[in-house]
Amino acid sequence: MDLFEYQGKQLFARYGIPVSPGEAVTTVDDAVVAADRIGYPVVVKAQVQVGGRGKAGGIKVAADAAEARQHAGAILGMDIKGHVVATLWVEAASDIAAEYYASFTLDRSAKLHLGMLSARGGIDIEQVATDEPGAIARIHVDPVDGLDDATCRAWIDAAGLDPSATDSLVDILLGLYRAYTEGDADLVEINPLVLLADGKAHALDAKVSLDSNAGFRHPEWLEYEATQVLDERERAARARGLNYIGLTGSVGIIGNGAGLVMSTCDVVNQVGGAPANFLDVGGGAGADVLAASIDVVNDDPQVRAILVNIFGGITKCDEVALGIVEALERVTLASPIVVRLDGTNAAEGRIILEERTSDQLVTKPTMLDAARTAVELAAR
Repeated sequence: MDLFEYQGKQLFARYGIPVSPGEAVTTVDDAVVAADRIGYPVVVKAQVQVGGRGKAGGIKVAADAAEARQHAGAILGMDIKGHVVATLWVEAASDIAAEYYASFTLDRSAKLHLGMLSARGGIDIEQVATDEPGAIARIHVDPVDGLDDATCRAWIDAAGLDPSATDSLVDILLGLYRAYTEGDADLVEINPLVLLADGKAHALDAKVSLDSNAGFRHPEWLEYEATQVLDERERAARARGLNYIGLTGSVGIIGNGAGLVMSTCDVVNQVGGAPANFLDVGGGAGADVLAASIDVVNDDPQVRAILVNIFGGITKCDEVALGIVEALERVTLASPIVVRLDGTNAAEGRIILEERTSDQLVTKPTMLDAARTAVELAAR
């Protein structure tokens, strides 16, 4: 779950990371009132979950109420890379002496937390990583040991940051690590992490992606979920409790297990198609879950064929087949459905489905065969 900048800053503040005072607003009038209350100059910032806001005109400095009104009116409703601005963050402007970059995420290959720190903040860090990989100082943190003061000081030195600001930077890095670990985040990023004119470090932006699997530990996340931007498909899937992500292709994907579903999407791409979604029904999916899944995918007007790819482990394929049959009795298909079953009781499951084979229900023995068939059907 990705947070808006203002939500990320609220999270950072809980861990002692200094952020600019500001207010989130949804109207031009409220933006002016907030700016008056904060005191000029202020920065009016589009709240969208995508980069490149500044280049798109989504971040403007206002010296007075007239400029605050002008900028708020121009930014609200702006389309930034397909994201329409519905919320603004109005914050006190900062006197910036230097811009850095800092982040924590998980390095899955190393099975350790990864920290990245750079003196090249305020620009696309991906481009810096490509053009000047040496400009980013990386550290790995064992979650058992955690991050300490000495490691932060050596890290700051390796990144070439201003040594006079070391104490302030250490405090922010330790707070950012706590926000990442205790806050159950997949990613925390400050870009730019700035030095103010007084030499203190300050988080001028916040990018936070939370691990949705940890939601049961964080009842406060409910307020974040209410602000998530979902398309109609994702909204319908969430209402049914489904793990769904909308994509842009024409082959609807349903599978059990995130790895299997991702592999299915890859195979569909490899045979010339494009997935319309990612939908993981999880283990032990019965008729109700399958019916809801097929219903959501079937209602997507861009879907021309549906691919159901199930690998039975603890889940038995004959029970899945019975669930699919029952699901199809509840749903009127707008597109043909291709089913591949493998694993426990796969042969029994295929027999159940083959007895009901039609133009609208096709079974295939392998993932590759099923993907090719689904792509061919979607192209008709």
